[in-house]
Order: sequence, then structure tokens, then C-alpha cells
Amino acid sequence: MPSYYLAATLARFADEMVAFTLVLLVLDRTDSPTLAGITGAAYALPAIVTGPLLGAWLDRTAYRRSALAVNQATLGAVMVGLLMVVGHGPGWLPPALAAVAGATLPMVSGGFTSMLPSLFRPERLARANAFESVSFSSATIAGPSTAATVAAVVSVDAAAVVIVVAAVLSILAISRLPALPPVGADGEPFFGSVVGGLVHLARTPRLRASTVTTTLLMGFTGILLIALPLHMTSLGMPKSAAGYLWTAVEIGSVTTALLLSRLQSRRRPEYVVMVSVAAYGLLLTTWPLATTFAVLLLLAVVAGLAEGPALPAMFAARQQYSPPALQGRVSTSAASLRVGASAVGQAAAGVLVPHAGTAAALTTAGLGLLAASTLGYLTNPT
Repeated sequence: MPSYYLAATLARFADEMVAFTLVLLVLDRTDSPTLAGITGAAYALPAIVTGPLLGAWLDRTAYRRSALAVNQATLGAVMVGLLMVVGHGPGWLPPALAAVAGATLPMVSGGFTSMLPSLFRPERLARANAFESVSFSSATIAGPSTAATVAAVVSVDAAAVVIVVAAVLSILAISRLPALPPVGADGEPFFGSVVGGLVHLARTPRLRASTVTTTLLMGFTGILLIALPLHMTSLGMPKSAAGYLWTAVEIGSVTTALLLSRLQSRRRPEYVVMVSVAAYGLLLTTWPLATTFAVLLLLAVVAGLAEGPALPAMFAARQQYSPPALQGRVSTSAASLRVGASAVGQAAAGVLVPHAGTAAALTTAGLGLLAASTLGYLTNPT
């Protein structure tokens, strides 16, 4: 459904701009990697708590469209607030505002994705997952590159304004989505259903393996969000050039997500996730060796090719190993874990980079992804 992918991609485009623009805005106005890491973490961390709650509510409500629209309205308002206070107010205020927007962040990924089984027939889900992956990747391509270009050509403030515009357009697209009936059990207690989604994630071995691997993937990606802009100076590039590296990664990711969508349906999705993340981590360890930005850009494309199959396989694992009544809870709970892990990674990078340097941070992220894949394998006894 074109209306679904338009609404989802616009919301994700705004979100992908936020992750990069927040860092640039704080670095540009305060020159503090620590505050940048704390603000990025504050944007992501609330999702650990709110994700399971939102997922349980989404499974039982007929107002999914309204919830998605409120998420985008909150994001737009917070970005306006950040423009007013970063560098001009007390240091605690930017993280506090970022946390407000982050509270509904699981809606952007899990909230939309949980709708897929209700919108597409089972035989079309594999293809729908591939396009869902393209939606994420397209947003990840356009978001950081748009933020980088606008920040370099105009200003970081202008990039924040673009986020506000994207959020408004997303609300308009969300209004065209079809209303979907609740899928959760009517008589189940609310907090019991919250716990049920988390228990299902923890006790389903194949789903647990995929979730552990992709959660840690986001944690080490959080390190990259802080380290890459600062690493650019060692290559003679502005901090905003890091946005083009994320674009390069996602170009590679989209390529393999589309080309291998049919082949992936023949493999167990959790194994696809683990192999893809391990290959991505191995290639990431070569990034500190790049002596020019052009070489690093090429390495980023190759790493994206390796990482591409992970996202559609992650969606497939959630759908194959979860009943329809748990789709919302599983999707948003898993998304909240991923976002929370990213927050921890960004906060850790705020401490690691000033003391160990950006090259060490990049190497740590690559080795961490190899460990993530290994841990995912160990948590899946079947």
C-alpha cells in the first residue's frame, strides 16, 4: 500500500535526521562530545520503558493512526524547543527535551511494522518485509545525507527546521492510512499483556537470538553516531561529512535487501541476522585503516552490502515466531530495546572518544558486532 510506505518512510526520515542533527547541533553550539552523547542517549533511552507499554496499547486500540500522528507532532515541537535552548540555556535542558520526543520513538519503527500482518496476506509478507527494509534504509540514506548537506550549505539550525517540516508531512500521510481493528485479547489485563510480550521475546529461542543480535547491533551503532562526526577531522573533512557515510552504508544495505529478498525466505531468519551482523562487524574493523574520505566511503558501501539482509530477516523473525495478537507488543518492545541500546552506545561513546580516540571507538564497534552475533548464536539452542 503506497499510503503506508509514504507515511512510514516520512516518519523514519525525520527520525533519522534527528539522530544525526542532534549530535551536530550540540557539537556545533557547545563543542562538547559528552553533552552530545548524553543528549543522544536521552532521545533514545525512554523507549526502553515506553516501548512495551505502547506495544500493548497498540494491540488493543483502534486509534493507531492517531498515536502515530501524535508521535510526529511531539517530534516537531521538541525540535523547535531544541533550537531555542541548545547553547543558550542550562545543560540539562537539551537532554530533557530530547527525552520527551524519545518517549514515543518506538512508534516510528515497531508501531508501523506491527501493522504489516494486518495489511498484507501471509504469502506477500516476505516481499512486504523487503520493502519495509527499503523504507528504513531509504530514510537512513536520505536522513543523514540531508542533514549533512543542509548543515554544510545552510546551517545546522536549518537542518532542524527540515525535521519539523518532515514531521508535518508525515502527519498528513498518516491521515490517509486505513483504520485497523484491535488484534489483542479484549479481556486480558493491560499490564499482563505488557509482560506477555516481553516474556514471549525472552522465551522464544529463535526470536530471542534475532533480538539479542539486533539489539546489540544498535548499541554499537550508537558509538558510531558520536565517533564518526569527530573522526572526520582526521581525514580533513567537516563533521557533517559523516552523514554521507551513513548514506553509503544504506545504499549497500538497500541493494542486498532487495536482491536477496526471495533467497532469504529459504533460510531461517535468525541465522541470516547473525551472519549479516558478523560480516558487518568484520568489515567495520577496517574503517580506522582508511587514510582518505573516499576510501572510507567505499568501505562503508561494502559494509552496507553485508548488513543489508539483517533488517528484513529481523522483521521475518518477529512475524514467524509471534502470533498475530502479539505483533504490536513484540515489534515495539524489540524496537525499544534497540533504541535503548543505541542510547547506551551513544552515552558510552561520549566517554570513550575523548579518552581513547575515534579510531579506537570504531574498532570497538566492529569487534562488538562480532561478539553480538556470537552471543545471539549462544542464546539459540535450537
